[in-house]
Amino acid sequence: MVRDRPVQPVTDYTRSNTSDPVDILARTIWGEARNQGRIGMEAVASVIMHRAQNPRWWGTDVVSCCQKPHQFSCWNPGDPNRVKMLRVTEQDPAFATALAVARDALAERLADRTQGADSYANLGICSPAWAQSNKMTCKIGDHTFFRIET
Repeated sequence: MVRDRPVQPVTDYTRSNTSDPVDILARTIWGEARNQGRIGMEAVASVIMHRAQNPRWWGTDVVSCCQKPHQFSCWNPGDPNRVKMLRVTEQDPAFATALAVARDALAERLADRTQGADSYANLGICSPAWAQSNKMTCKIGDHTFFRIET
């Protein structure tokens, strides 16, 4: 896990507002969980909120946690979902849901379905070394959630 690389700036061809926590959180939720339904989106939002509320190497607020290099693959340069994520609008029903989830998360109106998780992975795609079964909190949709540091 690489922790010290600088955050890549979002290019100006996007619709993303890189300073708005609602926008950044919603885009991250959409980029990571748009096919997981509202419950899966809420779970991803919970992980991001746990990280923002427990500042560490992964960031100190929602925006820095979302855009920390190599933490949420949708923000990785070269990721095929990045351009889609940066250009999506509320016309996309899943993004409209992600915006609602982001607003609820930032207003502290979400129930934590992850049992305090600070990390997750789609184990069908990859099995990171940190994804130890004794740290697993739950599985929601395609994502398995872990409490590693909080």
